Amino acid sequence: MTTPPWRDPALPADARVDDLLARMTLEEKTAQLYGVWVGAATDGGGVAPHQDEMTSDFDWDELITRGLGQLTRSFGTAPVDPALGAQALARAQRRISEAGRFGIPAVAHEECLAGFTAWGATAYPVPLAWGASFDPALVEEMAHRIGRDLASVGVHQGLAPVLDVVRDPRWGRVEETIGEDPYLVGTIGAAYVRGLESAGIVATLKHFAGYASSAGARNLAPVRAGVREFADITLPPFEFALREGGARSVMAAYTDTDGVPATADPYLLTELLREQWDFTGTVVSDYFGVGFLKTLHRVAGTEAQAAHAALAAGVDVELPTVHCNGDPLVEAVLAGDVPESLVDRAAARVLRQKCELGLLDEGWSPEPTGPVDLDSTANRVLARRLAEESVVLLSNPAGLLPLAPDTRIAVVGPRAADALAMLGCYSFPSHVGVNHPDLPMGIEIPTLLESLRTELPDAKITFTEGCDTTDPDTAGFEEAVARSTEADVCVAVLGDRAGLFGRGTSGEGCDVADLQLPGVQAQLLDALTAADTPVILILLTGRPYALGRWHDRLAATVQAFFPGEEGGPAVAGVLSGRVNPSGRLPVSVPQTPGGQPWTYLQPPLGLAGEVSSLDPTPLHPFGHGLGYTDFTWEDTADRHAEITTDEEYDVSVTVRNTGPREGTEIVQLYLHDPVASVTRPDVRLIGYHRLTLAPGEARRVTFHFHPDLSAFTNGRGRRVVEPGALELRVSRSSTDAAHTTHLTLTGPERHPGPSRQLTCRTTTL
Repeated sequence: MTTPPWRDPALPADARVDDLLARMTLEEKTAQLYGVWVGAATDGGGVAPHQDEMTSDFDWDELITRGLGQLTRSFGTAPVDPALGAQALARAQRRISEAGRFGIPAVAHEECLAGFTAWGATAYPVPLAWGASFDPALVEEMAHRIGRDLASVGVHQGLAPVLDVVRDPRWGRVEETIGEDPYLVGTIGAAYVRGLESAGIVATLKHFAGYASSAGARNLAPVRAGVREFADITLPPFEFALREGGARSVMAAYTDTDGVPATADPYLLTELLREQWDFTGTVVSDYFGVGFLKTLHRVAGTEAQAAHAALAAGVDVELPTVHCNGDPLVEAVLAGDVPESLVDRAAARVLRQKCELGLLDEGWSPEPTGPVDLDSTANRVLARRLAEESVVLLSNPAGLLPLAPDTRIAVVGPRAADALAMLGCYSFPSHVGVNHPDLPMGIEIPTLLESLRTELPDAKITFTEGCDTTDPDTAGFEEAVARSTEADVCVAVLGDRAGLFGRGTSGEGCDVADLQLPGVQAQLLDALTAADTPVILILLTGRPYALGRWHDRLAATVQAFFPGEEGGPAVAGVLSGRVNPSGRLPVSVPQTPGGQPWTYLQPPLGLAGEVSSLDPTPLHPFGHGLGYTDFTWEDTADRHAEITTDEEYDVSVTVRNTGPREGTEIVQLYLHDPVASVTRPDVRLIGYHRLTLAPGEARRVTFHFHPDLSAFTNGRGRRVVEPGALELRVSRSSTDAAHTTHLTLTGPERHPGPSRQLTCRTTTL
């Protein structure tokens, strides 16, 4: 029997796809444009917006005779033993292949934001912690391991990373972001993509675009971003991840910008993404996003019209289950209401990606190979390293940290003895496991209390909760203060409980009115700091909270953004001194709860001034973080130079460890544009370098600045490099510059295109 051309791996993918499409019926082509979600909950405890009302019944046996585009979350819907789950997924793939005429399996996708969202899989630190690490190489290594675990059980596509830039920290999904700066988000996000893709997994960029700019910090609310904010803050991380990461999929955002839903925006999904950026992969909808064009946005009157609008804009696959792209789409095409060419265009993209994944090859097999271990020792070692690098020491004015090994410690607070305090809302135990309270967690997660007792075996440690994370009851305050006064130091462990849609204090749909600590935790901290015992505040959170109220009353403050399953030992290691903290803030820490919304990317009118009684200046700025050793920065005299608008310039600084132990300094480069044709942020990050030095060691860091890094969107909507004065500030944080180069750009105005230089290379000697 002759092998058809579409089965021949020696032929180019486009030729194979063209041959296959010509053989397929309309029903078979549309079947490639949706997924199915077996076992999706409809009882109000779902993991996607409006899941209970958007999930409909389907006849699996009949449906798969047409073929199938995607399988939704075989591991992330309910607890399943990974080895058994791999076998079940293989059986489902065999049934799909056997039922259809062409034997084409589905693409299996899963969430993998902070690790594979599956029972028994490693729970890594959340993306906000990746940002705090300022370590793209380590994030890339983590993503590669996540990708290997996904591939080991038959998964092809991961729905990560989130590349939204924080615009208002009251938004519940701040924990899922990498930070408030597009350069940091872009460089760390691209590293994650490289790691996932290097394991053969299709990385899916979320949420394209503008989702984090929703009005009032409300989840799934309209976006009010202007053209320049969108171009200069929202979009760059996606460019990073596509050009420097090689992502093969993009997820359209739920939101609408200026009245146009992203899922139905041809400029965003076709003109920009494909024609300007040359993206050739697949665009998938966020869960139920195609149906939402009818039910939430009301820009479509029927499911068929919603399918038409999404396909015309450039959405290729309806996730998570068939709602619009099935029979409604088929009937609309047959009636002449939707051009079949739109179906062909999307199906070709889906099949091309399946070809790249080997799913069209005759010898493809769904059977898992080798043992399945989703929480290996190597995974845990990596999770510990990233957790340790992400912990931020915000303050230590009296040098109380590290703690003496025989200290009497009163541990107080609702997050000290709860393993879930370490996890974000997309870690399986918080995402799905909370709906199965009788089931074991599946992974070992030491609490901070347990970890501190292990870390300091000679210390005398007592514990009391003091209060609940959200319950208003203050009855435990008296005992908490009493235990504190009996100790040498009080360690107050406060923060968030991750959840979904209001079932937590941080996470998707857990938006807040202000940045006050949840529940009565602020009052507990008041009571503790009013006593004589020094208080060390430990924050395990998914967003920054206002801390100005206690700034002068705390002996030390440590911030950890949901540091994952090894977060307890990591934070305990910082308290003991085993770990020299090196994390830096990826988001500003506000002074007062109402000083927001605010990020450090402010033009002059966004800064403090005498014409307003509200001072938005943060307590701790973006990029801030302390450690247990001292660094001196040498060669910091201001310099003056002149270059053309397309000429590279090197900025260098020598950093010396003058302290008693090895430590890590994060050398940051910021741009200040004194005069521009439109208002610009006072400073913005354009480069950074993570530098680890032994005591007495010095190294010279050089930033290779290209004027493309100064580009912005001008009043005519064009990206421009303008001649004139710039300042390059080599800094310890966004407000602590050690060295400034006054640079004058000469020559003509330039308009760099999509191939412009995105990153500032660094070298060290």
